[in-house]
Amino acid sequence: MPDIARETTQSCPECGTEIRGDSRFAVWCAACDWNVDPEESRPDKGRLDRAERALARRHGEQLLAEMLSGRETRPRRDASAVAATALALTVHGVTLALAVGGVWCVVAGWGGMGMVAGLVLLALAWALAPKVRRLPDDWPVLLRADAPELFASVDEVARAVGTRSVHAIAVDGSINAAVMTYGVRRRRLLVLGMPLWEVLTPGERIALLGHELAHYANGDTRNGLVVGSAMRTLSLWHHTFQPIPHPSLIEMAVNALYVVPRLLVRGALVLLVRLTSRAGMRAEYLADRLAARTASTQAAVGLMDRLLITGSLDVLLRSEANRAGLAGSRSVRAATARADELWGLLTAFVASVPEREYERQRRAGVRRGHQVDATHPPTHLRRASLLVGEPVAAAVLPRAGRTERITAELAAARTEVARRLLRDGPGA
Repeated sequence: MPDIARETTQSCPECGTEIRGDSRFAVWCAACDWNVDPEESRPDKGRLDRAERALARRHGEQLLAEMLSGRETRPRRDASAVAATALALTVHGVTLALAVGGVWCVVAGWGGMGMVAGLVLLALAWALAPKVRRLPDDWPVLLRADAPELFASVDEVARAVGTRSVHAIAVDGSINAAVMTYGVRRRRLLVLGMPLWEVLTPGERIALLGHELAHYANGDTRNGLVVGSAMRTLSLWHHTFQPIPHPSLIEMAVNALYVVPRLLVRGALVLLVRLTSRAGMRAEYLADRLAARTASTQAAVGLMDRLLITGSLDVLLRSEANRAGLAGSRSVRAATARADELWGLLTAFVASVPEREYERQRRAGVRRGHQVDATHPPTHLRRASLLVGEPVAAAVLPRAGRTERITAELAAARTEVARRLLRDGPGA
């Protein structure tokens, strides 16, 4: 079982103020901010991650200032968006050139050498060409016949946002949610992370759906067909040209050959990130506002607060996975029972998080720049943007009995996801 809350009392070593806290969380002083952020920032994965996060913070602050000033914040196609599209088309042009060159070499022949060179070029073109996403096959996927109440809720939110609904819903073990397209007809897919969905109130769930569906209408070029696929292609190139670790003599020569292509690809990828960052940040702010208009300002702000404690949720899930691993699975029935208990533990934990911990996370976020990921503005800025102006009432209200019916529709998926989390842990 998770640690039980126990109230603690001590004096602040900096200013002497009496501090009342919860033994499960960091002890800190609200008067002087002593120990408000005891954890060091997690190291970034690399230069690209650092660049993205730095841009997200800077553009997040600039766009929040625009929101506060009352200036026009609707999505617009500016010079950066045009340049990003041009760069993306250039990237796709390189892939097309490889394919054309490969066909030409195969046709030319050149005593067999052309055939070999052509097949290599065609293989490269195929590997780097934009791929059509398929429905996930490693997590439960629901269609309309599987979950009519859940789809009815998504449809209602989509109408309020002003966009089309989704064709399929995938349920996974992430503490997140996302929208994307799949198939040659670019059908819409909603991905719901069950750990996040379970800890939200019905209103906050509507806010989450409103935010995700709003991305289809807010001009986020990173998710578009041309620019989005170009970014994935460049990321693949960048990964391909990474130096071989612990190289032999031949591999050292290969690493040396990779230096110039790697620098060119990294430069192109960083440039594309810079060109799309501001539009991406604006799209996130606008999606938050549409979420507030759909579910109410209170629900959207509550969603932001839940996002602040995703780190604690991750720790709890890993702890339960470790505990389940030590206990072993004596039977399928016992494993299923533990899986069903997981959601109750998670919900109870979130319900017990004191407001003091949310406030600490908000203050720490101001210092550290907490973000859902490198493509989102800092969470405290998103929250501040929602609190500008008069609170907005909900356009979509939770319907009586719908929450229970949706839970019943998700029952099999909830159990499957919980069993996977207990077996592999989050992020597996």
